[in-house]
Amino acid sequence: MSHYAVIAPPFYSHVKALEALAVALVERGHRITFIHQSEARPLLGDPRLAFYAVGEHTHGPGSLPRSLRLLARPNGLSLFRLINNLAGITDMLCRELPDALKTLEVDGLIVDQMEPAGALAAEAAGLPFVSVACALPVNREPGLPLPVMPFDYAASERARRTYQASERIHDWMMRRQNAVLARHAEELGLAPRRGLHEWLSPRAQISQTLPSLDFPRQRLPACFYAVGPLRPPAASEPSEARRAAAPLVFASLGTLQGHRFGLFKKITRACRRLGAELVIAHCGGLTAAQEEKLRALGASQVVDFTDQPAIIREAQAVITHGGFNTVLDAVTGNTPILALPIAFDQPGVAARVVYSGIGERVSRFATRDTLARQLQKVLTEPRYRQRLAEVREDLKRAGGVTLAATLTEAALGGTKETL
Repeated sequence: MSHYAVIAPPFYSHVKALEALAVALVERGHRITFIHQSEARPLLGDPRLAFYAVGEHTHGPGSLPRSLRLLARPNGLSLFRLINNLAGITDMLCRELPDALKTLEVDGLIVDQMEPAGALAAEAAGLPFVSVACALPVNREPGLPLPVMPFDYAASERARRTYQASERIHDWMMRRQNAVLARHAEELGLAPRRGLHEWLSPRAQISQTLPSLDFPRQRLPACFYAVGPLRPPAASEPSEARRAAAPLVFASLGTLQGHRFGLFKKITRACRRLGAELVIAHCGGLTAAQEEKLRALGASQVVDFTDQPAIIREAQAVITHGGFNTVLDAVTGNTPILALPIAFDQPGVAARVVYSGIGERVSRFATRDTLARQLQKVLTEPRYRQRLAEVREDLKRAGGVTLAATLTEAALGGTKETL
């Protein structure tokens, strides 16, 4: 069988989605090797997956924790330091991947849309590759805001001008990474391109985003496949929602934002005002003393990690920072969402949550009372669950990781005509 390399940002949610796809391919007899800096190795949990370390001289011990610290607090000047840091990772991969691919003798690549170095290296080596959108797709269309922008969807000329202006600002901010890609493309004799959206596979582009969870798209390529969540096959069907005197709310701010104690305090007070039972998962971001303070304020449980899909199935509402994987878990669990976006594509995810009718959003700077009012809507108005039921039907038909594995095999093992 074939040997495929996986190139992705060294971040938990991206690696876990691609790990599910990789495991599905391993179970079909293929070999899979993730390639990145050595500190990304612990992100992999399945021993059947290989890991090949690169970038020892520029991205040795301590480099990934520095990146994660910048990701956790992307404000002001630190945002530009983060962009430069990510450009440095792309630069390292552009340098290291060509030799790594030769050494490993891979037959094709699985490339996260957010790390274009994989596409560049595949094209330079003449290897087929598939692009995977673990987050919102970076594919651009006139009349749609970029995923990282907080705008609602509108078809007016004013909205279109706003979207265009925001694209120019985004591209100016990302100029360092674009310059890195342009330099390596020129050195390798590849056609110049100007952003992530121009480094996508012509064979297959696989997305976790269902059309019913996105703004209306009109110009996706024929090779674009919305398969839904990349997860291991579920062991059992979702259980019926729990029935209790107090509604259950699950709150998580993800692996990078779980340190936001002040925001968790506000969430706890809002839930206490509504008489709701609250379970918090902070992903290791809080101290034991902070956990105890949240319990004293009224949180029923405060843990570092939990079985998130299971607790979401039991909950009547999910409070999230707008992490896309949590949103997908909520759709799977038929649980309405209250989004408190913080950074990156989270404002864009929150805008799509509202547009799709599966939840509401509120500013993370909102007062406790405002947060409680929005949470009360999500808990009591039936329209959110009605809309979730419709989206879940789309999810059931989407194909998930099984279809993603089939598409990957066809794209990497055959011709474009095979697809």
